[in-house]
Amino acid sequence: MAVGIKDVARLASVSPATVSRVLGGRAVDPAMRARVEAAVAATGYHPNLSARRLRSRHNNTVGLIVADIRNPFFTAVSRTVEDAAYARGLRVILCNTDEDPAREDMYLRLMHEERVTGVILAPTRPSADRVAGESQDFPMVLIDRSIPLRMHDAVVLNNEQAAMTLVEHLHAQGYRRIAGLFGAASTTGVERHDGYVRAMTRLGLSPMASFVDHGYGAVEAEVARLMTGPEPPDALIASNGVMLMRVCRALHAAGLSVPEAMGLAGFDNEPWTELVGEGLTVIEQPVEDIGRTAMAMLLDRLDAPDTAPRKVMLAGRCVVRGSTKGRNIG
Repeated sequence: MAVGIKDVARLASVSPATVSRVLGGRAVDPAMRARVEAAVAATGYHPNLSARRLRSRHNNTVGLIVADIRNPFFTAVSRTVEDAAYARGLRVILCNTDEDPAREDMYLRLMHEERVTGVILAPTRPSADRVAGESQDFPMVLIDRSIPLRMHDAVVLNNEQAAMTLVEHLHAQGYRRIAGLFGAASTTGVERHDGYVRAMTRLGLSPMASFVDHGYGAVEAEVARLMTGPEPPDALIASNGVMLMRVCRALHAAGLSVPEAMGLAGFDNEPWTELVGEGLTVIEQPVEDIGRTAMAMLLDRLDAPDTAPRKVMLAGRCVVRGSTKGRNIG
């Protein structure tokens, strides 16, 4: 005999309405949620999503639109969002914009057509201000890209402070000619650039900053330009994980070892960063906290659609490894 929602409610000693709220991802007392989730697991109950869709204008699906799925940061955040959605009986549609505003608009239209419950979006740099002020038919939480707080909730890293932390660490280790390579396609790169410049200026150092796009060979060409200049840097900061990997490749191709010939630091604590030489110093982003917080804010917005939008700013953690080993520089 098929298990129904009343069977789950009876086992959990709650009402069927409470079971529905738990399965729909709504706010519920934690103790009640635990009882319902245990009862669902014990009975093997599966909600009838087709029937639920007929009763609702939404389809129990969350749209997740990221800027570049090749970026390990977005890969990790996507996994966390999917896990959080699954735990609440929601499904995820994952879309990748490649930092293209036209693709972003197309996917937002798709979310309207699919009648999604809500959207978690990492907006492209050209569209960030516009998206921040546009109302949607569904609640939306913006991640990674810092924007004016207008219509939508947001979860971001304190990018300026993270970049300042890397500069201050390199300076304390004896590096003085610190170059910074920053992504040209996102507000994240701009904020990390601004933090880098602030820290360099405060320490009495001359900024050596470049904005670089993600086109193939662009990072490698910029590293080659810096290293053949009249005063090459003694340390480099790369503003995202993809860029950091390409810097490593460029330094290897030039026969430059880390940290003997060049100090190196960047963002995103991916497993491969432990395997390069003595390991790379990086800012570890709280990717799990970002994904979980974004999902929680989305569900809170469903319960309280008229409350003022919120921005949550999270701190990164500097993981120090051998790539910034101290040196004696005159």
